[in-house]
Amino acid sequence: MTAFDALKRAALFREFTETGLRIFAGIALEKAIPAGTPLFAENMVGESLFIVKSGTVRISRRTTEGEKELAVVGAGEHLGELALLGRSVRLVSAVAATACEVVEITQRDFVRLQPQKPQACLKLALAIAGDLAEKVAENRDALRELAARRAI
Repeated sequence: MTAFDALKRAALFREFTETGLRIFAGIALEKAIPAGTPLFAENMVGESLFIVKSGTVRISRRTTEGEKELAVVGAGEHLGELALLGRSVRLVSAVAATACEVVEITQRDFVRLQPQKPQACLKLALAIAGDLAEKVAENRDALRELAARRAI
């Protein structure tokens, strides 16, 4: 499967035309990640968006009780997308649960692409914002509970 095919299957890119997919496939890096290898670690600066082509990636965070698994991401899913929008610290760790193939789009390449393809970059930024809004809506009750606990 090519980077183009992986992006075409990814939910984050579902609204993209073939031309838009080719633009991002052109800057994408394809990587094979052995099982047990970190894609990124909690508290490190985020630099890339990853789309999982094959395999699974375990998302976790450190707690006072140890490492807590939050999710497992599989083929067609994405992670690390906020890194494209600005420099930020990773809130979680991502480790290949199985041997994986991923497509990586770096913030550096995304920023370089912006003057050449501003509409495509804006469309991806809006897709990331929409995805984040969906996640916040899905976790609204948990966020309210957390806010209430902090107010006490």
